[in-house]
Amino acid sequence: MQTELVKASAAAMDRAARLLAGGELVAFPTETVYGLGANALDEAAVRKIFEAKGRPADNPLIVHIAERNALEPLAASVDASAAKLMDAFWPGPLTLIFRRADSVPAIVSAGLPTVAVRIPSHPDALALIRRAGLPIAAPSANPSGRPSPTTAQHVYEDLVGRVPLIIDGGPCLVGVESTVVDMTSDTPAVLRPGGVTVEALRALLPDIAVDPAVLAPVREGAPTPSPGMKHRHYAPRARIIVVEGAPDRVAETVRMLYARADAPAAILCATGRVPCYPGLKTVDLGADAAEMAANLFSAFRMLDERGIAVAFAESTDSSGIGLALMNRLLRAADFEVVRA
Repeated sequence: MQTELVKASAAAMDRAARLLAGGELVAFPTETVYGLGANALDEAAVRKIFEAKGRPADNPLIVHIAERNALEPLAASVDASAAKLMDAFWPGPLTLIFRRADSVPAIVSAGLPTVAVRIPSHPDALALIRRAGLPIAAPSANPSGRPSPTTAQHVYEDLVGRVPLIIDGGPCLVGVESTVVDMTSDTPAVLRPGGVTVEALRALLPDIAVDPAVLAPVREGAPTPSPGMKHRHYAPRARIIVVEGAPDRVAETVRMLYARADAPAAILCATGRVPCYPGLKTVDLGADAAEMAANLFSAFRMLDERGIAVAFAESTDSSGIGLALMNRLLRAADFEVVRA
């Protein structure tokens, strides 16, 4: 298959809409990461997403829409709490899980009786959905388990020959996937942290819970209603080891581990922590948690480009967007943690 990489334009949207209507895949930008989209109501087209990514069949997808009224055919019911979150955060990096309507093929939700839906805020994503006139099922546009793409070039490198069209809308601003909230139980629960923080959600719904699997492995045999819960995710080829503890002890432990490494190594840390590692290979993720989250996946790709075999990542405060950052780090490390 030939892969075409084109700048976002009206002509690109027209071509993409025709491909989606014909049961083909299109990669497109969102404010979070680039998505690999198919007509969410076309079972055969959705199956192509799983095939192109090598995605496990038990990992559900998120359906992207452009208007609130497009939710009605997808969700069996929408309660007042969900409406409150939609009023505050749609369009934006928030995905809500509802009971699935019969119109949505089971493959979209990995056979679960639920469906995950969001309205992205990226203008090119909204333009594409509106031009196609379809709900678009779209996970991140990368091979399953690898770092998510935050530029069109990342998508091309990952999926050339597997997708006919990639729309280039520039770099993604948030840089980590959307927050996922399960609205199907009495107490809504965050299943995956992302661009909308738990603190912002609790300002509207004070009782909202955080699933234990956000910072820990999913229990064996437990269902996974959200993407990014069950399988190792976001991981470079390099081995990631998270080091946590008091800052001075973390720096001391990281320097010791780096010295003992028997393969090319690097250190992932915030800008202000780089001076703790004079003469060592560091990757500066950014000055604060928001910058670090936005830069994380590009940093993972940089590790592989530079032939790094093992990277020691300093843990961060898990408040605010830091929770999303730690979730991605821990899943990329497959929960390999050293406590300093």
